[in-house]
Amino acid sequence: MARQIHIDSYECDMSRSTISRGSRAAAFVGFCYSIFLIICLIEISQAIDMLTPPGAITDGMTLVSARNVFEFGFFSPGSSRNRYLGIWYFQMSPQTIVWVANGNNPLNDSSGVVSIAKDGNFILQDQTERIVWSTGAENISSNGTFLQLLDSGNLVLRNDKGGNAGDYIWQSFDHFSNTWLTGMELGKDPSSGLFRRMTSWTSADDPAPGQYSCSVNPRGPPLEFVLWEEDSLQYRSGPWNGVGFSGLNFEPNNVFDLKLVVNAEETYYEYVPETKLVTTRSVLNYSGIMQRYVWNATSLKWLLVGNLPNDPCDNYGHCGANSICTISDPTICSCLTGFIPKSQQGWEIHDWTGGCVRKHPLNCSKGEGFLELKGVKVPDHWLIWINTGMSLKECQAECLKNCSCTAYANSNVSGQGIGCLIWHGDLIDVRQLVRPSAQNLYIR
Repeated sequence: MARQIHIDSYECDMSRSTISRGSRAAAFVGFCYSIFLIICLIEISQAIDMLTPPGAITDGMTLVSARNVFEFGFFSPGSSRNRYLGIWYFQMSPQTIVWVANGNNPLNDSSGVVSIAKDGNFILQDQTERIVWSTGAENISSNGTFLQLLDSGNLVLRNDKGGNAGDYIWQSFDHFSNTWLTGMELGKDPSSGLFRRMTSWTSADDPAPGQYSCSVNPRGPPLEFVLWEEDSLQYRSGPWNGVGFSGLNFEPNNVFDLKLVVNAEETYYEYVPETKLVTTRSVLNYSGIMQRYVWNATSLKWLLVGNLPNDPCDNYGHCGANSICTISDPTICSCLTGFIPKSQQGWEIHDWTGGCVRKHPLNCSKGEGFLELKGVKVPDHWLIWINTGMSLKECQAECLKNCSCTAYANSNVSGQGIGCLIWHGDLIDVRQLVRPSAQNLYIR
C-alpha cells in the first residue's frame, strides 16, 4: 500500500501580513512542490520485491524483500571487476553474498539486463542480448509469470500470488551456491531428480563453482553429511543415529537444531533456528571448510561459531584403517585393540596412512568375542548391512553368523537403542568423541 502524506489546511491573517498576494501565491506553490517531491522520494524508497513483465532490472537496480531482509541485483566480489547476479543481506556491511546465478559466466561490464522471457523463464542477458543465464524451466506458461524475492532469501519464479512453495516454477533454494540458509533443504528429491548440495567458490574474488561440495551422502542409507574435494571424501559426519549424526562434536546450543527428514518422496537435512531473532548461515569456503556464522545485532558482525572439519580427527581416514583417532591423545592415532601398525616405521614418524592390521588372524571357530568402544563415531559404511528393527543382542547374533563381520552397532541410539549396523572388512574413520555420546561400537 502506498504511503500517503496528509497536508492540513493553512490559513493566513491578511491584516497582519506584509507579503504581497503574488508573493504568497508563489510561496504556496513552492511549498506544494516540495511536498510533492517528498512524496515521490518516499514512494521510490519503498522496497520492490517483484519483477513483472515487461519490466527489467539493469545494473544499479535491485529487488528488496518485503521486510528489507535480502537484496537481489548485480555485484562484484572482492577485487574483481566482473559483474554477477546474486542475492545478499540487505544493508549489511561488509556485503554478504548468499547466492549467485552466473558464477560460471560473469559479465565484464555493467550492461546486464534481467527480465522475464516470452517463454516465462527468468533470464540474464548481456549487451548483445545473448542469454548469459536462465532458469531453464520447461513447459511453463508465460501468462502472469513474475519473479519475487522472499524474506527467507529465496528467489522464486511463479505465476500465482498464493505463496505456496509447491506452486513455484523455479526457486533459488533448489540451486545452492556456497551458502546454506534457514529453510534450505540439503539433500535429494527423488520425485524431481534434484540433488541439492553446497559448492564452494573458486576464490574470494571468483564465485565460479570450486572444488569442494557437501550434502547428504547419496549412497545411503544410513544417511550422513559428507564433504568432498572433487571425487575425494574429506569429511563425514557419521550416520544419523536417531539423536544426531554420530560423529558431530558440536556442543548443545540455543541457536539452532539439526533436522533430518526421510520419507518416500525426499531425503534432506536442514537446520531450524531456536527463535526468529536468530540470523545464522553456513558457508562452504574456498578452502573446503564448512563455517557456521551467527549475526550479532549489537556489534553488527558475523560471529564464527563452528567449523567442519574442526580438528585432525575430523579429516576422513586420518589414522588409516582399523585405528581410532583421539584428539586428546599426544599421538592422536592408535590401533584398535587386537591390531598393530601395518608399517611400524611409518607409525613412528606419525605417518598413519597405512593404518593397522590384525595381530592374529580371526579364527571364528574359537568363538571370538567383541570389544565395546563407547562414545565413538562409527566407521564408514562402504561394506555394511542394516536392519532397523533388530535389538542389539540380535545384531550381535547376526554378526556372529559370518566370520567376515568385523563390527556391529545400534543404528538408533535413542531410548534403549534399536536397529542394527554390521560392518565387513576394514574399519575406516573411527574417532573418539569429545562430548558424551550414546553411540557405541562393538569390534570383533
